[in-house]
Amino acid sequence: MENQPDAIDMKILRMLQDNARTPIREIAKEVFLSSPAVSNRIEKMEKSGLIRGYHASIDPVLFGYNIKAFINLELEPYQKKEFYPFIRSVPNVIECNCVTGQYSMLIEVVFQITQELDHFINELQHFGKTQTQIVFSTSVEHRDVPVT
Repeated sequence: MENQPDAIDMKILRMLQDNARTPIREIAKEVFLSSPAVSNRIEKMEKSGLIRGYHASIDPVLFGYNIKAFINLELEPYQKKEFYPFIRSVPNVIECNCVTGQYSMLIEVVFQITQELDHFINELQHFGKTQTQIVFSTSVEHRDVPVT
């Protein structure tokens, strides 16, 4: 990043992580700047990629996604060209990471019923061996990166 965030930027980031809908004038009051100055700082952080976006966090269970699982996939490097477009096209894939170890991909998914999960795993096995862990409970939900 061209300009490293200063203490004011860090405070703005913490406030936005806590609530991305915090009004600019409220942020400005907290950091002792004018609203246009805060808006300018936020815009610069967005353009630099420091702020990648804003989203609403929803409860998947309320939408019927009662099955959460992590799937390990053994994938050969030459398959990535075909695999990446496929995995990006599946809306039930919450996250997919290239990892070290026996399995090269770690995929987080949500499904409404086990039959859908089973069907997806069968599709994945076109690429290689899988290992699946179904989540019973989550003690720590996805959280923001600590901004200190």
